[in-house]
Amino acid sequence: MIGGRIRVSSRRAFAVLGLGAIASFVTLQACGANNHGDPGADVPPTTDTEGTADEAAELALEDAAKTAVDSRRASEIGTLEEGSLVDRGVVVDNVLHDTAEGDIHFSLHVPDSYDGTRPFALYVHCPGWEGLWFQGVGAHLVVDFVFVANDYVAEMIVATPQLDDWEETSARKAILLTEWLMTAYAVDPSRVYLSGYSGGGETVSLVMGMRPELFRRALHMSSQWDGDKGVLVAAQVPVRLSIGEADDYYGSGPAMRAAEDIRARYEDAGLSSERIDELLVLDVKPTSYFTDQGHGDQHGGGALLFAHDAGIMGWLFGE
Repeated sequence: MIGGRIRVSSRRAFAVLGLGAIASFVTLQACGANNHGDPGADVPPTTDTEGTADEAAELALEDAAKTAVDSRRASEIGTLEEGSLVDRGVVVDNVLHDTAEGDIHFSLHVPDSYDGTRPFALYVHCPGWEGLWFQGVGAHLVVDFVFVANDYVAEMIVATPQLDDWEETSARKAILLTEWLMTAYAVDPSRVYLSGYSGGGETVSLVMGMRPELFRRALHMSSQWDGDKGVLVAAQVPVRLSIGEADDYYGSGPAMRAAEDIRARYEDAGLSSERIDELLVLDVKPTSYFTDQGHGDQHGGGALLFAHDAGIMGWLFGE
């Protein structure tokens, strides 16, 4: 992305229904989607029954991804009002007007190479308290998650909403924005990624307890898990929980207990330990991780460090 900040003068609004042709293209892509797990980590089934179950789960995820696009294409999701402020290649102040959920403020980067003729990946990042809408336009861009994403996947659309809180309304808005992007652009439904930091991590957990099938992987950082774990486990979408061992706001206990609960649910469902390790990563950073990089505050430091941690971000976008 290009450094510096510029302003452009154009502002226009258009209805989503006008993008029906692109939506049809997305739907065709969804029919051939892979599952949302790691395609490069196929583990041989331990029994024929397990293999059958894994195949059924893969097919269910493919169908869910297709249905997610088809169901929203059938009606108007919302109307976009394009922003005019650009920061390092990101259009900062877009607004998606939705009659049910209200306005969704978000920032968007579409690579110059995008022309709609081939599907791109999609990444949605949910910021924490400091990046909520009431903090001011662009407050969520003080951390670098959206600015480093294309270093991992060049052909990827990147979006980050400025939500109102970290509760269910904001989770629904994050879902709606994801669906709108999948309809408005040619997006590969098998390569849609989600992350959230602090309060945004709580939002991510709620989203994964509502519509996990929309996403290939989800990254939950320096937060606690509020969402429905049963829905997540049924969908078998990989998640990673990264946090400092002495996080100044949440502590690491809530994330560790959530990971233990999710693992236990997978074990009760009969999944092998290898498969569970593909679906669940608990990443608790030691204090030295922060102090060695000049940060005494693990919660605030993580917001700056995790975006540039290739182990964390590389996991999310791992192909």
